Formats: sequence, C-alpha cells, structure tokens
Amino acid sequence: MDTTTQTTPSAIPPAAPSAKRPSAARTRLIDSATRLFYEEGIHAVGVDRIIDEAEVTRATLYKQFGGKENLVLAYLRNEDEMLRAMFAEAGAAVTEPARLVDAVIGGIAADIRLRHTRGCPFINAAAEYPDAEGAVRRLIDEHREWFRSTLRAVAEGAGLENPDEAAASLVLLRDAALVGGYLDGEGRVSPAFERTARAVISAHRPL
Repeated sequence: MDTTTQTTPSAIPPAAPSAKRPSAARTRLIDSATRLFYEEGIHAVGVDRIIDEAEVTRATLYKQFGGKENLVLAYLRNEDEMLRAMFAEAGAAVTEPARLVDAVIGGIAADIRLRHTRGCPFINAAAEYPDAEGAVRRLIDEHREWFRSTLRAVAEGAGLENPDEAAASLVLLRDAALVGGYLDGEGRVSPAFERTARAVISAHRPL
C-alpha cells in the first residue's frame, strides 16, 4: 500500500519569476510613481515630481521608460505582479481547494484594510484613461481577465456550482469593497465584504 501523502494541485499557478533584476534607478522610479499615482492620481502628478521623489535625472527617466505613459504602464504592471504574487503565495500555502477559497477571501479583505486604502488602482487608472483601445486600458483589461479567471479556477477547484457566476460575484464584491473602503472606512467595509463573499460561496456549494 502506498502511504505517500497526496495533495491536490493548487488552482493558482506560481508567480512567474522576473527575467532580471531591475536597476536601482528604475526601482526607485516605479516605487515613487506607485505611491504618487495611487495617492494623488496619475494626471495630477507630473514627471518633475516623480524625478524629485526618486532622486534621478530626467534623462534617467526617459532612458528607462521613454516617457510618462510607459511609466504608468510599469506602475500598473507592478500592481498586477504584486497581486499575482499574493495569490500564488496563498496557493502554495493551502493545499485543500475548499480552504483556498477562504484564504483568497481573507487575502482580499487584508488588502482592503492594509494596502489599497484609496480604492482599486486599476479602477482609478481606468477613470483617468477613457480610451478603451489605449495601452493603459488594454493592460487593465488583461489584469481583470486574469483576476476573474483565477477566481473561477479557485471556485471550480473547490467544487462550487456555477464557478463563472461565483467568480463574477467575487469580482463585483471586491470592486465595491475597494471603493467603499476608501469612502466609508475599512472598519465598516472589510467585515461586510468577508461576510457577503462567504455568503456567495455558501450559495454555490453543492447541496
């Protein structure tokens, strides 16, 4: 009899490793842009402000990114990579599919409380870039499709009925909670998100 412990493969794939380590100047530019764009808005923050915050020259910014729009794209890719890494970490830590759903809900609630306290960076950016065919909106669409499909895979792995509907509901709840957390405070919104998300999951569990 084979007594080897069997584990269920995670519905969340591991995060892809970075191709190479970015330069210190590039990292400072992305870090500064991330903070300023998220706290103050993309169009409200000029290139000179970012250069001053990152303590680099204008030439360095243009050498690294070619202009502000590419820096905006780098900022959003950085946000995307961090969320993917968060999901991958949860997938690596939890081997039971049913528990992975709970871990994802808890992780989103923690993100609302601790990190994204001024709304969703992708929704915020979309409001400033109305052109649906532009590079910024295309990146946002790619991110949201990844997020939706990942939640669907988690729901399907947990054996939930109608995983597409479950994922769509969780995306909607997260969008609302991130905006509501900024407007009404995480103390009110985060518990409501967790309570409602768990109710959605319960409604999709097979009888």
